Amino acid sequence: MLSLALKNIFRYRLRSFLTMAGVAIGMFLFTTVETMQQSLAKVTRSGADDTTLVVFRENRFCPSTSRLPEHYLASIEQVEGVRKAIPIQIAVNNCGASLDVITFRGVPPGSLLEYNSDLEVVDGSAADWTKRSDAALVGQTFAQRRGLRTGDQFEAVGINVYVAGIIKSQEVQDNNVAYVHLPFLQQASKIGLGAVTQFNVKVESAEILDPVAQKIDAIFSSDSHPTVTRPEKAFFAETAKQMIELIGFTHWLGLGAVAAVLALVANAVLLIVRGRLKETAVLQTLGFSRFRIARLITCEGLLLGLLGGALGVGSAVLFLHWQSFTLGNEGLTLAITPSATVLFHGLLVALALGFTASLYPAWRASRQPLVESLNAG
Repeated sequence: MLSLALKNIFRYRLRSFLTMAGVAIGMFLFTTVETMQQSLAKVTRSGADDTTLVVFRENRFCPSTSRLPEHYLASIEQVEGVRKAIPIQIAVNNCGASLDVITFRGVPPGSLLEYNSDLEVVDGSAADWTKRSDAALVGQTFAQRRGLRTGDQFEAVGINVYVAGIIKSQEVQDNNVAYVHLPFLQQASKIGLGAVTQFNVKVESAEILDPVAQKIDAIFSSDSHPTVTRPEKAFFAETAKQMIELIGFTHWLGLGAVAAVLALVANAVLLIVRGRLKETAVLQTLGFSRFRIARLITCEGLLLGLLGGALGVGSAVLFLHWQSFTLGNEGLTLAITPSATVLFHGLLVALALGFTASLYPAWRASRQPLVESLNAG
């Protein structure tokens, strides 16, 4: 039945091609939306392996407004349950929601790899970064988006740096920033030595995230620079509200794309049924039952949905992988990265839409009286 359905589809190449092209466009949009939704869920949904806290200035949002004394580090490290902590100075080109965000993170050069053991230098040398004060370790996604290689120099946010290496990490944020020396960024951004934007803190286990956060805030509650401490993913969800609202709206675009694909395939299959009344009647006279006629029409709808869906989903995955899009808000970045789950989900949705859209046309074809079909003009 699939072989016969495939032959019927390619007998009318132009109509089939236009239908599959329409399905591909709809599934391209759906896959893009699904990728954005999944990427957002990945950076905001807490898990048992989340052990990182972010210490930020109370009642501050954009990194440029958060100022904390660097000497807070000693007090934070003494809190029970804290494994290690690192001060971070952040400089960003745009605090609002934007597609092209450049983020510099200034950290003590001797503490970065010790704090984050997941970081892997895939090109260049960590030793070169440590030796040169204006050097940067650039995240893999950031480097791909900006076309940077080891040995290049680039300027952004009024800061000129030398690319000493390319890094990759399991942490999404690390792949989308440029790590530089803390004293260098403090001077280049003109905030002065001794002040940082935030502290990132790793605790012993996820179960003590909230108690440790409360202890840290209690230490500095009466200080001139009070803090607010939250788990990293909760901090992302709270801080990047504009970006989350924007991505939330795309959910409706995805539903619209699904409805458009459903209507397109249903219309195409219905036209196929109406244009082949005599052929259907001939098949019935040759012994095809009404059920087999319905199966044949359903197979044609499935193939139209699957072929068009595969084209659209595959194109979306390749496009997003090649372009390395990121959304940024208040110094936080969200990499829009497709996954195998999105690819499988998209193909499954295309198949389901093709099947659903062909049910009514299949029923119409199977219920058409034989005599009327033979007499059709």
